[in-house]
Amino acid sequence: MKKYLPVFIVVAGFLSAGMPGSSAQNTASVSGTVKFKGIAPHPSRIDMSFDPNCAKAHATPAFTQDVVVGGGGGLENVVVYVADGLNGAPPEGDPPPAVLEQKGCVYQPRVMALQANQKLEIKNDDATSHNIHPMPVNNREWNKTQPPGVPIEESFAREEIAIPVKCNIHPWMRGYIAVFKHPFFAVTDKDGNFDLKNLPPGTYTITAWHEKLGTQSQKVTVAAGQPSKLEFTFK
Repeated sequence: MKKYLPVFIVVAGFLSAGMPGSSAQNTASVSGTVKFKGIAPHPSRIDMSFDPNCAKAHATPAFTQDVVVGGGGGLENVVVYVADGLNGAPPEGDPPPAVLEQKGCVYQPRVMALQANQKLEIKNDDATSHNIHPMPVNNREWNKTQPPGVPIEESFAREEIAIPVKCNIHPWMRGYIAVFKHPFFAVTDKDGNFDLKNLPPGTYTITAWHEKLGTQSQKVTVAAGQPSKLEFTFK
C-alpha cells in the first residue's frame, strides 16, 4: 500500500460490553471515530456533460468524493475492521443483502463492505444505462451492462480489501467494495464514526483503510465485561 504524506489521521474509540441478543459478560464492541487533521484536499468538479441524463440529475454541480472530511474533522468512507486475532469459525447466520445504488451517476455508497458470499444487490436508479465493473485480484471479475430499473445480484467468494469498481460508460464513477470472511467491520459515516459489534474477548489488530490515505493499524485487548477507552493516533 502506498503511503501519502503529509497526513494525520486519528482513530479514537471506546470498548463497551453488551450486544442485543448476547451476554454482556461474553462480548464487547469497539466504537470510535476516524478523523483527518491538516488541510483537506479540495474536491474537483465532475463534468457530466457527456451524458445529459447524468447532468440533469444534479441541481448543483457534482464533485469528487475520494476524500470527504466532515465539519468536525471526521473522515468518511474509511473501512475499519478486525485484521487479526479472531479464532475459530465466524458467527453463523446469513446477513441481509448489501445494496449498492447508482443514483445521479455516482455510486451510493462510494465505499461499502460485506461478507464473503453475502448477496450484493445492485440498483440503477438513473435514466441511463450503466456498466458496472468490479476489478478484483482474489475474486472473479465480472462486467455487466445495467439498464435503468433492472437489478443485478452478485457476490464475492473470498476476502479482499478493497475491490475497485468502475463504470465503463461513465469514467468518473468510482467506488470500492471490501469483502471479509467475518462480520467484524464497518465503514465510517459522514462524521467519521464506526462501530464493531459482538466481539469475543481477546487481542485484536484493528485496521483502518482509506482509498487515498492508506492504512493504519493498532492492537487492542478486549476483556469480557470490562469496557475501556482506547485512542489511536496516526501520523
